[in-house]
Amino acid sequence: MFSIVCVYNNKRIFDGLLFNSLNNQAASYELIRIENANGVFKSAAQALNYGGNMASGKYIMFVHQDVSLESTTWLEEAEKVLDSLTNIGIAGIAGMSTDANSNHARGRNIITHGPDRRKWEAGHFIGSPEIVQTLDCCLLIIPKGVFDSLKFDESTCDDWHLYGEDYCLSSTLKGLNSYVLPLSIYHASMGVRSLNRLKILLQLGANPKEYYRTLKKVIKKHRQDYKYIYTSGGEWNTYQPLIWQRIIMIAVAARDLIVNKFRLYVRVKENQVRS
Repeated sequence: MFSIVCVYNNKRIFDGLLFNSLNNQAASYELIRIENANGVFKSAAQALNYGGNMASGKYIMFVHQDVSLESTTWLEEAEKVLDSLTNIGIAGIAGMSTDANSNHARGRNIITHGPDRRKWEAGHFIGSPEIVQTLDCCLLIIPKGVFDSLKFDESTCDDWHLYGEDYCLSSTLKGLNSYVLPLSIYHASMGVRSLNRLKILLQLGANPKEYYRTLKKVIKKHRQDYKYIYTSGGEWNTYQPLIWQRIIMIAVAARDLIVNKFRLYVRVKENQVRS
């Protein structure tokens, strides 16, 4: 059985998406709701540790308020898949593999998101569970026995970012695997994908400043064990200054944008000449 922990600050979104999809599940579950509109909890790690400590299920699912499970048998299917995996430390539905040549290609998921239910642009849709380096925080599943011995790091992740990625890196060091599962969800949030290019340029990245502050601490924590940390927000060398990596990432993105615009302009001109 699942214990489902959700920290939410908008009851309308919670009721309309996550809670509505849970009500349609064929399997029984334990729901631990943590209302945080008043900001009692200052970080996701703090709130989720609080909720996880109350859980009694075999698996604890930590999930965002704006997620919808895409079938009525989602929990049943998830438990069967989890039971079949070996040496599991944590699982999720969007992960970053180490087996690719670019950060874009490392993505593994079958998520749709946003008002038009687009496929998540990063990476590849999967048909079977895969071991990855890190998982996105929108939905995480941890066996209760593992959670009892390894909690989210409230010191390193003292806001609302990267607590799942940090947990994956820590559980791997304990000899456990991080799995991405081929289970479909809808995530209403567009996240950083909703930002315009000017804002991304001005803040040196697609994520808020708090993300990079926490990322710096995650890198420092894991530097001795990982040369690269792969997240949905970027590929990070643990031995290079973070600010320099952010500048390079923006420069490369700007270059690619200019090149693509120029190629489009050339194609348009060629078509005009032909016509």
